[in-house]
Amino acid sequence: MTLDATVTPPHTLWITRAQPGADATARRLEEIRLSSVVAPLLVVEPIPGAAVDLADAAAIVFTSANAVAAFAALSPERSLRVFAVGDATAGAARGERFRNVLSTQGDVHALAAALAARRRELRGVIVYPAAAEPAQDLAAALAPAGLTVRQTAVYETVAAPPPASLLARLPEIDGVLLHSAKAAGALAEVLLDHPAPHITAYCLSRQVAAPLHGADLAGVRVAPAPNEAALLALLESLAAA
Repeated sequence: MTLDATVTPPHTLWITRAQPGADATARRLEEIRLSSVVAPLLVVEPIPGAAVDLADAAAIVFTSANAVAAFAALSPERSLRVFAVGDATAGAARGERFRNVLSTQGDVHALAAALAARRRELRGVIVYPAAAEPAQDLAAALAPAGLTVRQTAVYETVAAPPPASLLARLPEIDGVLLHSAKAAGALAEVLLDHPAPHITAYCLSRQVAAPLHGADLAGVRVAPAPNEAALLALLESLAAA
């Protein structure tokens, strides 16, 4: 694996993220005239018996659209302020009728910075409906600002082996999109039995790319900012080259 390697322009891209995000990404790729194959390496499942405690809540933070959907299924609360990690997550929150939504347009560090900057307004607990294994520790990032986070696992992502139809198409796929470190780890496992040294990985961030260290790939490209808009802009610029 070579991080930020020079690669040939992408033509057919494998979308590995879980549904329903995978289909949304496929539509965005179609808009920039790139072909895609949707075969998620992860499946989102709700946590049985999950319950979100909103006592003394000052705000809710969401780091994924999956968390928004899981919370919305558990609670009718829509009036609390929402801080979303990026525009896609913010859009999902607005789609669930949350009234006051702010997108921090970045990663968990940007989210933490936005919350810390408003700490005097946030007199109470920051409620964090999260994945069972969140990629980053939001509570630790907010501790220096004196903010208290109540984190509750509301969903989990489970590895899903790619179908035989996808494996048969690997020779015609020249790029793979990775939105999470967990998906990247799942890809690395797949490549052990199904080598694809002609494929380039396009990752949302360096953290997402980390599990690909040592993987037999043509290269790894990282989005200039940790959001899908930046990742797609990278792909569009490469395709136009």
